[in-house]
Amino acid sequence: MSARARQDGARQGVGSTTPTDPGERARDIALRLLTHSPRSAAQLREGLMSRDVEDHVADEVISRYREVGLLDDAALSAAIVRTRHHERGKSRRAILAELRRKGFEQEDIDSALAQISDEDEQDAARTLALKRWNQLDGVERDKRVRRVVGMLGRKGYSPSDAFALVREFENADNSGT
Repeated sequence: MSARARQDGARQGVGSTTPTDPGERARDIALRLLTHSPRSAAQLREGLMSRDVEDHVADEVISRYREVGLLDDAALSAAIVRTRHHERGKSRRAILAELRRKGFEQEDIDSALAQISDEDEQDAARTLALKRWNQLDGVERDKRVRRVVGMLGRKGYSPSDAFALVREFENADNSGT
């Protein structure tokens, strides 16, 4: 028995019965994983495989969970896009990388990212940059520029877009003087 399987058994408590049917054990593991946080089918499969669940058993559980609606990659990817963009201001490029890392199918990724228009992305970048630009009022110009551009870069925006916004803010500051 692997260390992971012993841990899973230990979490169920002393004296509890560990499911002997591989399918039942896989379903128990899958439900625990999904209770902790929503996951893509690929993430769930990875979690099951890391706990020594056989391929065919993991595939059966995932298939069944899709049928009953416990796994819906399209809905989950759409929700991730909404929260990452609207709440955190991330760019499509950064969200795309996250969705790929989580194992979503390209079709679900494309559909989810279609929620964000070019204008939405530009507005989010401008809002984030302006807020940061204003927070850094009084900071030396080069540091201010680097910090705003760096913040946008971490959110997934291109350096050219970031520098264009900074130039826009500098021009607005200079024309107001």
